[in-house]
Amino acid sequence: METTSSSLVGAQTADAPAAADAAQEPHTGSHTSPHTGDPAEVQQPEAAAPVPAARRTVEGFLAADFPWYGLDGAFTGPRRLMQVGTAADGTVEHGSTGHGDEPSARGEIATGEKERFAVVITVASNPLRRSSDGTGVLEATSVSSAAWLAGSGLLAYSWPGQMDHALRNDWLDQQTEAAWELADDLEGEDWSTLSLPVDGEPTTFHYRESEFGWVLAGSTGSGVHLGAYGRGMSAYGLGFSAITDLGTYE
Repeated sequence: METTSSSLVGAQTADAPAAADAAQEPHTGSHTSPHTGDPAEVQQPEAAAPVPAARRTVEGFLAADFPWYGLDGAFTGPRRLMQVGTAADGTVEHGSTGHGDEPSARGEIATGEKERFAVVITVASNPLRRSSDGTGVLEATSVSSAAWLAGSGLLAYSWPGQMDHALRNDWLDQQTEAAWELADDLEGEDWSTLSLPVDGEPTTFHYRESEFGWVLAGSTGSGVHLGAYGRGMSAYGLGFSAITDLGTYE
């Protein structure tokens, strides 16, 4: 697969649960960690006010040099910005936008109501390139990158019925590895193809369903790969378009 490792191009999450953080750990292929700065001085007279998470998220989306995608105008429900993922040098590599209900890991188990949501993941199409500090190589992204992020994203918001809390982490590890293997074999029998409009143009996506929802992945003509996952909303009636105004997302 043309990706960075079994951790792939993970997300720095703004509002996902802890399980999503574990499933989407950042990894860029470079063998160095980003410098996080020196700790604050003990005698610092006045601490700086923290930047609200919502503003940090918007700033992350605005820092990208590629177009973001979401569901097209046929979707009239609530929209929200979710995660942004960056490389070690701070370059924005991917991010996700949410549509419909706000998903939760326990979802239907806790509320008794079926959630209806779709999350769209935009992944920058990057060629094989060296990291900014020259110490490593960042591998190319591909449709498989989008499929992996979508598959692991759906798992982060899934909880098998009757499963004990203590067992879920083991289950999540096993299923995340399975999602990696599936993303590495998009031509396999677990995937079918689905044609959906992207900016009004029919586009072929790799598509699969499970008891937890659906996952799809494909490429656009605008230099990005798209992944999506959802539950309670049929993927067959969806369409995607470039986001022209981030203000339409909460």
